[in-house]
Amino acid sequence: MDPRTAAHVLTQISEILELTGENRFKARAYRSAASAVLEVTTDDLCPLYREGALAKLKGIGPATLGVIADLCETGESRYFDQLREQTPEGLLEMLRVPGLGVSKIQALHEGLGISTVQELEEAARDGRLAKVKGFGPKTAEKILKGIGYLRSTNAYILYPHAVIEARRLLAMVEAHPEVERALIAGSIRRRRETVRDVDIVAACRTTPASVAASFARAGGVRDVVGAGGRSLSIRYVDGTVLDLHCVEPERFGIALWRATGSESHTNELRAHALERGFTLAEDELRDGSGTVLPIADEVALYDALGLPYIEPELREGRGELDAAARRALPSLIAYADIKGVLHCHSQYSDGKATIAEMAAAAKARGWSYIGISDHSESAFYAGGVSREALLAQHEEIDRINETLEGIKVLKGIEADILADGRVDYDDEILERFDFVIGSVHSRFGMDRAAMTDRVLKALDNPHLTILGHPTGRLLLTREPYAIDMEAVLDKAAELGVVVELNADPHRLDIDWQTCQAAKQRGVTVAIGPDAHSTAGLDVTEIGVGIARKGWLEPADVLNTWDADAIVERARARRARA
Repeated sequence: MDPRTAAHVLTQISEILELTGENRFKARAYRSAASAVLEVTTDDLCPLYREGALAKLKGIGPATLGVIADLCETGESRYFDQLREQTPEGLLEMLRVPGLGVSKIQALHEGLGISTVQELEEAARDGRLAKVKGFGPKTAEKILKGIGYLRSTNAYILYPHAVIEARRLLAMVEAHPEVERALIAGSIRRRRETVRDVDIVAACRTTPASVAASFARAGGVRDVVGAGGRSLSIRYVDGTVLDLHCVEPERFGIALWRATGSESHTNELRAHALERGFTLAEDELRDGSGTVLPIADEVALYDALGLPYIEPELREGRGELDAAARRALPSLIAYADIKGVLHCHSQYSDGKATIAEMAAAAKARGWSYIGISDHSESAFYAGGVSREALLAQHEEIDRINETLEGIKVLKGIEADILADGRVDYDDEILERFDFVIGSVHSRFGMDRAAMTDRVLKALDNPHLTILGHPTGRLLLTREPYAIDMEAVLDKAAELGVVVELNADPHRLDIDWQTCQAAKQRGVTVAIGPDAHSTAGLDVTEIGVGIARKGWLEPADVLNTWDADAIVERARARRARA
């Protein structure tokens, strides 16, 4: 029994238990067991189970071990089969509709007998849903939008989740005795915010097609496209898709380039090659006489075509080849350029760590400052900080700054941008902060003109230093609210307001295309982790990846400045008012 199949069964059990109202701790136990099983590197869990090694793993308990025992002995789980028989299959799919939680699904199932997404859609359209207690016409409309969004994004997962899965698959590929080396390619290597499948390129010591075939026959495989060839699309039982490209070692460089994409970039480079008398096809480069040129790696490929190396993040067909030909590619920001972060929450609002703990964690990451920006008073839903609590917080920050060495804590706030464009707190309070982040957290349904006007008015407030997560999107869950970002960027450039690239992987807001637009206008971008714990600081690295994809250089990013320069910028803006 392979780990992926076992983990898939355990996860489905967890979902069914949650849906049927079982104790949430019981459901969580099965999800924890699934995570533990996925960390096992062997292809077969059964020997580990029989030796007693599985029982010693953290996250595996008697009940979950019983499921694995069943899988090892019979290939099936009697407990899972029993649960599945009792639960309509469509209810599990309904859990993935944005805005629908367990309690709402239960109410719809009991009240209207709805058991599938199709039935849910019909009930929302014909008015039955709006008549159920606790719903209404607006809820029905939101559910219809959620169903549409589910269908358009169903195959995608967030970047960090894809990276975790890709690393597991890469370890599996690298462990093959006939694989010399392997690397992750595709949209993960290009750092796309959401990912549909995992691309891996493998250099093989023997015939590539035979190596590819061995992966197609492995445990946990549901179906295979391209069987018999050296490139396969393998779908596993849990829905994960691996696009595996097996090649001879001498073709690895071009194969990695091709599998990295994007389609627009590869097509443009092929056209560029033809213009220079070369043919770039399959996994080889030929000159005008038809001779195959030796290409050791991607650097050599671009060099042979008269171009400097183009970083994978930029390969989207958005002018990177023209910039390369003009020797005008950006010197992209790197994680090492980051000196500190500003968008961080503490226990004063909805954070899980103290200010001292957040400061120590920032210092441990090599940063010289951290900004504490808890939610403002209007954000009652997130424990917004009262005026009285702010005074206590600032006194605490002063004490920490007197005792901690090598790190400075800046006094900030994430102030709500209210519906009329005002920034939460009066000027007297706002004057107390080293910087102010202004964010929209309510009334997302405003029309484009009203929302744009709301944000533009907020930018007029001289105390506002940074515009937080400007479009309000939540990837795979909530679409951006209607807003004219070109108008917002124009005004930010005019007034010197910094625009945030929120690095929370559920947001990544602004997106990389808007980063390019900001750079073109001279707007400074702040990479904000929106951290609610010390571990949350680590998403800064994901934000740096999106900044790189958006062509940003160190000078374009506020986090490359030191603390004093940031404070002075905020003061200078207030002084100009």
